[in-house]
Amino acid sequence: MRERPPDGSDRMTKIRFHLTRGLGLFGLAALFGTFAAPALAQQPTPWQLGFQEAHSPIMEQMASFHDLLLWVIFAISIFVLVLLLYAIVRFRESKNPNPSKVTHNTTIEVLWTVIPVVILFVIGFFSLPLLYATDDTADADITIKVIGRQWYWSYEYPDHGDFTFDAFMVPENELKEGQPRLLATDEDLVLPVGKKVRVLVTSSDVLHAFAMPALGSKIDAVPGRTNETWFEIDEPGMYYGQCSELCGAGHAYMPLAIRAVTEAEFNAWVTKAQAQYGGSENDLSPRPIQVVRNEAVDTPATAQ
Repeated sequence: MRERPPDGSDRMTKIRFHLTRGLGLFGLAALFGTFAAPALAQQPTPWQLGFQEAHSPIMEQMASFHDLLLWVIFAISIFVLVLLLYAIVRFRESKNPNPSKVTHNTTIEVLWTVIPVVILFVIGFFSLPLLYATDDTADADITIKVIGRQWYWSYEYPDHGDFTFDAFMVPENELKEGQPRLLATDEDLVLPVGKKVRVLVTSSDVLHAFAMPALGSKIDAVPGRTNETWFEIDEPGMYYGQCSELCGAGHAYMPLAIRAVTEAEFNAWVTKAQAQYGGSENDLSPRPIQVVRNEAVDTPATAQ
């Protein structure tokens, strides 16, 4: 007996079955990954939506404020869309062959003045304290100095012997297991968790920008000027950022890498770093030359 070909309802049943099974497997994989996967370093990930996970009090406030603004923007967008659709349907030509001659409406004019003022007041009520908090570097536990150069970073520890060292991007062919491409550096900025870190930022040549998304920190490095910011890391681990100011041919090759450790580990690292870098305090020798390739014109560009 010949089998009857499946009709439309059978096909839809099979499609629903496969979709349900696929979603179930995906959910189990995600659940297993949540419990089994190790903690990842704070860095950009493929197809990422939204901010990196917040790991400082300032970034947590920024994320909350961002979510509030999304709801405000969503409400405004829906209101404007509904208003446009209403105007299109209510005042279309077929329904209003003789258009109205009204040019003023006191109620509407009062509303479209008062409502934006209220919205701006709500935004200002939450944003101004956050803006003030990002600038409050008083009572810092540690002060470090970050100097942007073409195209690498120099770090100084004035509170711990004033030693300094340079951090260059690790070339792709020298990456070790677990080091992210274009983000890993040969020397990390080592900082303790749970301490308020005051960061002095400047530049020796052109404009750069110190940006660390997971910590809510982003500030320009300006030649001849020292800017300051702060953050407090809440968990040990690796945190990655990049220069966020177009600074020349090597702009894409000057990442920032922070290694957050416990206070005991930080103190032990400082002892080693003082012995390793302490002699460079009065070293006036030229900085190492780094050569990068300008992919646009395929010609080498030499760091100054």
